[in-house]
Amino acid sequence: MTGFNIAVVGCGKWGMNHVRTAFKLYGKRLKYCSDNSSQSEKKVKEVSSEIIFTEDINDIISDESTGAVIVATPAETHFEITRKLLEAGKNVLTEKPITLNSKEAKILNDLAVKKGLVLMVGHLLLYHPAILKIKEFIDNGRLGRLQYIYSNRLNLGTVRTEENILWSFAPHDISVIQYFTGDIPSEVSATGAVFLQKNIQDTTLTVLKFRNNIHAHIYVSWLHPFKEQRLVVIGDKSMMMFEDTLKENKLKFYPKGFDIVDGHPVKRDFDFENTEFDSSSPLEEEQKHFIECIENRVTPRSDGRNAIEVLETLERAQKELLKDIK
Repeated sequence: MTGFNIAVVGCGKWGMNHVRTAFKLYGKRLKYCSDNSSQSEKKVKEVSSEIIFTEDINDIISDESTGAVIVATPAETHFEITRKLLEAGKNVLTEKPITLNSKEAKILNDLAVKKGLVLMVGHLLLYHPAILKIKEFIDNGRLGRLQYIYSNRLNLGTVRTEENILWSFAPHDISVIQYFTGDIPSEVSATGAVFLQKNIQDTTLTVLKFRNNIHAHIYVSWLHPFKEQRLVVIGDKSMMMFEDTLKENKLKFYPKGFDIVDGHPVKRDFDFENTEFDSSSPLEEEQKHFIECIENRVTPRSDGRNAIEVLETLERAQKELLKDIK
């Protein structure tokens, strides 16, 4: 499939990032933008006066020239909008979470497979050059055997009223950790705390255990005095750290660890090395991947199956959090 047009459904803050990125990459191929608020039209027209703005998604559905649609509406609307688009024969990139439960995600994935369409979820970090660089180091053996991964994703706000911090922040980290391990966790445990709104956790700690003795934890909070986005990956040969909040030297390689000598752990401790990575925009890379998968009939890195696996891990963690509330 080539020469098709593109549409964006949902023109809020993140949706407009998609609009600007799609127009930068594909120009006039971005034919439609849709939002149920007429106030969004002005923002869209500031990007390009040639983009057709509509409040009716059926205008996109009925246009046979539009073959790719990006959905960036509120999460609770993702299932119905994505299903309607797939049924109309459109390839779809839906923002995370693709749905609010894995059962609905399976319905969408089955529908996409049945119709031979590309269904992709916006797990943005899977397209971040730094994450891809870490994956490269894992695959080429420079880190050795994976042992432990941890992620801190902390900030003051934005507080959600319809979802807790686990569902707001942790999908990014779950998707990355499962990408690094190439596996889903055999055990999931989670604990959290409620401070601001009834039954909505403001901070959670999720522990994942994988086969081959790989462990991970994810600490997320929107009740934190400063922003921190730190990911640490530890292997039996070396370690890496990605800290996205730094202005420079965000990715570091640590040739550190322990060797067993005569039955005793002996520390291997060398200075870290700054690791360069491509400076391209993750959102641009995500959109390019989406379009290339449609054109070349390739399965996306973050396909429907990936979306389901992340949701299933979230649901397992959420089940544990409910025990805290009770």
